[in-house]
Amino acid sequence: MQIKRTHPNKKKKYIGRGGRRGKTSGRGTKGQKARAGHKIRPAIRDVIKKLPRRRGVTINKRGSFFTSVRLSPVAVSLSAIEGKFESGGKVSPASLLEKKMIPKIHGRIPRVKILGNAISKKVSVSGCSVTKGARAAIEASGGSIS
Repeated sequence: MQIKRTHPNKKKKYIGRGGRRGKTSGRGTKGQKARAGHKIRPAIRDVIKKLPRRRGVTINKRGSFFTSVRLSPVAVSLSAIEGKFESGGKVSPASLLEKKMIPKIHGRIPRVKILGNAISKKVSVSGCSVTKGARAAIEASGGSIS
């Protein structure tokens, strides 16, 4: 015959907060890391905080840099135009791109400014900004600017 207990053994009492871990509850001992709600910044964050902030540069402006900033025009000289175009030719940003005198910038045809003060061929310029000297030289050679 088997004898049974009327009362089972008492279970061990656990000490400390935080479930069934006992004493330090798996947090080591003492200090900031042992406390509830501890937050320690990464070391790189302190380095970033010490760096000076650039005036006028914000997160929003960085994201839309190329959409908000107007790009400066591409300069093309009259001597280069004289070499690539024949007399009576039509000079425009599209024709300059076609002859590979200017590159596309961000997938777009850029603004063009014509510089210089001497041309012997008669050319008609459209869609480009022109300096005073270049305007005088084009008109002197019989060309036109629109």
